Amino acid sequence: MPVIRIVPKRFEDPRGWFSETWQRDRFVAAGIDEDWVQDNQSYSRPAGTLRGIHFQTPPHAQAKLVRCLRGRIWDVAVDLRSGSPTYGRWVAAELTAANGEQLYIPAGFGHGFVTLEPDCEVAYKTSDFYAPDCDGGLAWNDPDLAIPWPLPGAAPELSDKDARLPGLKDFLSPFPYDGNPLEPLED
Repeated sequence: MPVIRIVPKRFEDPRGWFSETWQRDRFVAAGIDEDWVQDNQSYSRPAGTLRGIHFQTPPHAQAKLVRCLRGRIWDVAVDLRSGSPTYGRWVAAELTAANGEQLYIPAGFGHGFVTLEPDCEVAYKTSDFYAPDCDGGLAWNDPDLAIPWPLPGAAPELSDKDARLPGLKDFLSPFPYDGNPLEPLED
């Protein structure tokens, strides 16, 4: 399954707008057949807050459906599937409260984002529950990934955990390749 940019329809009137951000039948028709079991939400006060690159390993690997509720983020998915011809490559999309776009990230991909302005809120669904024993991550600044994070300052705001994550060369992937290489995101 590929990483997919999702642009929900918005129905606007003088009061504002309404949008369905998840509707099972439509997502299944688009090939996204996940049993979402948990919703998460984060708030990041300063611009330049970087969260990730995170993932959960089997048997609790997680697919995610990510959206920005307030502010703007640059959202990244990294291919971590063993044997994938695009292993270690990444795609990114700017998700904003204004554009309402979402990013579907299948299991087997790392996920991270950086806030592009202060006071950002991000929400995402996961296909499995949080399992601390399966929690994993990679260094945001790993030269093997070479992600050009659009940081508004010289250095990102990081958690202690994210500041200590290993690089890709020290990671032995437990994620199987499903035959679908990572492709550029469609607009």
